[in-house]
Amino acid sequence: MPDQKKLGLLAQAGVEPYQEKPGEEYMNEAQRAHFKAILEAWRSDLRNEVDRTKTHMQDEAANFPDPVDRAAQEEEFSLELRTRDRERKLIKKIEKTLQLIEDDDFGFCESCGIEIGIRRLEARPTADLCVDCKSLAEIKEKQQGRG
Repeated sequence: MPDQKKLGLLAQAGVEPYQEKPGEEYMNEAQRAHFKAILEAWRSDLRNEVDRTKTHMQDEAANFPDPVDRAAQEEEFSLELRTRDRERKLIKKIEKTLQLIEDDDFGFCESCGIEIGIRRLEARPTADLCVDCKSLAEIKEKQQGRG
């Protein structure tokens, strides 16, 4: 079985890429259900990873007498905790996105209001900006960072 972390979100969720039909309304019920399935599977995977980390840290927690061993373990735990913190923030973003689907506001740019697009959302289901607005935001961020 392939490593789940190496598979894309669609494969992890067991979902095929959405096939748009000619004249189909953007973000209709079928499209929202498609993205809801992807997001719920992603959230579930992240929650399982958090649970595995808790178990791993409890099982591996040992008081090593050797300072080098203890430092290595603390560094490993620190790295895992930073990763889990990023995942926790991602879970919150996924939940916000699921709420947008429920509210029928999903798939539209928060800045300009245009359609984000099915393919972009399949690549990054939590995207809240269209490609143009995201590019502008990144340019502004770079300019402010240099100031």
